[in-house]
Amino acid sequence: MSGLRDHMRTIRRGFRMPAIGVVTLLAGLSLAVPGTAGAAVPVAPSTTTHGTPAPAPDGAMAQVAAMQPGWNLGNSLDATGEDETSWGNPRVTEALLDNIRAQGFNSVRIPVTWGRHQGPAPDHTIDPAHLDRVREVVDWALADGFHVMIDVHHDSWQWIADMPADRAGVLARYDATWRQVAAAFRDSSPRLVFESVNEPQFTGGADDARNAELLNELNTSFHRIVRGSGGNNTTRLLVLPTLHTSADQARLDELTATFDTLGDPNLAATVHYYGYWPFSVNVAGGTRFDATAQKDLTDTFDRVHNTFVARGIPVILGEYGLLGFDRHTGTIQQGEKLKFFESLGHHARIRQLTTMLWDNGQHFQRTGFRWNDPELFAQIESSWTTRSGTASSDQVFSARAAAVTDKTLTLNLNGTSFTGLRHGAGDLVRGTDYTVQDDRLTITASALTRLSGSRAYGTNAVLHARFSHGVPWRIDLVTHDTPVLRSATGTTDSFAVPTDFRGDRLATMEATYADGTNAGPHGWTPYKEYDRAFAPDYAAGVTTLTPDFFAEVEDGAPVTLTFHYWSGTTVTYHVTRSGTSVTGTAA
Repeated sequence: MSGLRDHMRTIRRGFRMPAIGVVTLLAGLSLAVPGTAGAAVPVAPSTTTHGTPAPAPDGAMAQVAAMQPGWNLGNSLDATGEDETSWGNPRVTEALLDNIRAQGFNSVRIPVTWGRHQGPAPDHTIDPAHLDRVREVVDWALADGFHVMIDVHHDSWQWIADMPADRAGVLARYDATWRQVAAAFRDSSPRLVFESVNEPQFTGGADDARNAELLNELNTSFHRIVRGSGGNNTTRLLVLPTLHTSADQARLDELTATFDTLGDPNLAATVHYYGYWPFSVNVAGGTRFDATAQKDLTDTFDRVHNTFVARGIPVILGEYGLLGFDRHTGTIQQGEKLKFFESLGHHARIRQLTTMLWDNGQHFQRTGFRWNDPELFAQIESSWTTRSGTASSDQVFSARAAAVTDKTLTLNLNGTSFTGLRHGAGDLVRGTDYTVQDDRLTITASALTRLSGSRAYGTNAVLHARFSHGVPWRIDLVTHDTPVLRSATGTTDSFAVPTDFRGDRLATMEATYADGTNAGPHGWTPYKEYDRAFAPDYAAGVTTLTPDFFAEVEDGAPVTLTFHYWSGTTVTYHVTRSGTSVTGTAA
């Protein structure tokens, strides 16, 4: 299952586009490439010197600890089009790296895809212009004082995946790639780190055990080539991934065997983590960071720590995030998203895992130099050093059609203590505006009535629960009524349900046939994937059903849709597909 998840995430990222659960990423010299009859490939090593920033600390554990926290320069030098702008990001600038450094990041992972910029066999010569550009960006980052990690990135699924059918050819190209990269950076600062391959996967391999043997061959060859290239490469920190960068125990054990064989103290392991899949993409009713999603996170980090860190092998979480971010960061509800990142940062810290946020351009603006979601970054940043209190929800709903009543939230103190509830610059009055009993925060009906004013649909006021440390927890006071859906016609390529949301927000959607069986994609669950099968458009007042949804709906079979809203309200609707035509009716 993890192999499929990782493969799908890798493919989706290629269009950024985007697996589930666990998943990693990471002058004047002539170079002889094996199998080329001694053909020399000229490679100019980096000539920039960096005297001001501190050198890499002694020991792999210390260096990886110094890399915390890290950030990914995703979808730039790893883009598989004509150049680094082909996936929609602007050219990388020195100013971007300066600004990322100013956010508090100590390391930057620079994914690099080499394949499109290589010549044919037997030399597989890397285009000097591409290599020079990689070197330029690396040198900017080193000059900023970053620890820098470069890798062989989307090559993993573009051509390395063919290794089961073309072992000799793939290995020769892989070796040629690393010989050239190692030679180019042999004299670079020890703060430059090499990662052997991003998210390794193999097409048509017999099974995971055989695929692990192929990965071991790549990792071992990478190690031999880099160590034999001289200069700072003789002791440079090298990062090795598990198969699929998975943290399943079998994958961790396979990589452990490689570490045991190599016996090199200057090595680190890497895995990736994108959360419990139903929560990470919002499918199968996985709308909340619930006990199951929390256990997936803690179990994963415990396994990685116990397998590697506990025996002195450092671990880099080379990518982390949520897979729904590959569409947009609103796929996962904001409060649930914040709880995930708060927990991830804490558990990574106590398990001594260095984290590197995956950012393909959706988080930090690469020309505006601002966070698209400052609240999210504040939570991430806080988690580097402490815990924050949260609550069962960041939304308190009151129906306009009913009398206002007291509303209660459960506080997740996370080792903090509750200190007060604030509206704007003023503190609310404990005992009058709210009460706290153990972990139960109750906002009184009188306070809700006063703060909600005329009770227009939507958020009428914003409160902040404050704790002894960490960031405050935002609470939106929302006035709503049951959404109203209207009949519509359209096509399988373009169908939208006219929706008067009336202040509510859509959480998920069920789809079933008259006999109770599941309709649409992901047939194993009635709950469809947010954005992939359906999506709300609050500004336009519609709920869209996608072509992907109708592609797996039976022709002529009426489908009952049940829309679940964050207030707890549900509304049913019926759609029928007839060829490419679709008719929708309100229940």
